[in-house]
Amino acid sequence: MPDILTHVLVGYSLGTLLVLRDAQLRPAHVTLVMIGALSPDFVKIKLLVPDAIVQTLLGVPFAWTPLHRLGGSILVVSFGALLVAPGYRRQVIALLALGAASHHALDLLLITPTGYSYAVGWPLSTYHFPSPDLYLSSDRWPALVAGTVAAVIWVGRRRWSQSVGD
Repeated sequence: MPDILTHVLVGYSLGTLLVLRDAQLRPAHVTLVMIGALSPDFVKIKLLVPDAIVQTLLGVPFAWTPLHRLGGSILVVSFGALLVAPGYRRQVIALLALGAASHHALDLLLITPTGYSYAVGWPLSTYHFPSPDLYLSSDRWPALVAGTVAAVIWVGRRRWSQSVGD
């Protein structure tokens, strides 16, 4: 669970920094980055609906695992962009993709038994990047660091908003 919280907090921090930098973005756009940061973990739907059940229902080979790869992220971002009006699609794609990229970047730092990360670039590449083995997904300290950074950004944004009268 600290893993999901960390991804959300990093998405919040990135989205909030973007809102501070770009006057066209509003706080609602932060949510898109946070959703994008969670999107690779949509693979966890397999805990509720296992691959075998979907495979039986569809009658074709099926796995949720590709959702946690580049190809799955592109698919989720694309579907997410289809949920908004055409004039907002580029912005939504960029914000969701930023969140998904932050998720993959953090997951590439995980400790793995092999010393190599997962094939993040699948289906374009099956290359496994060497992992720096910084932390486990169950470690709490990454969530604490991300939470501290998010809190500092939240306070800074609040003070900045008060100073400009937003």
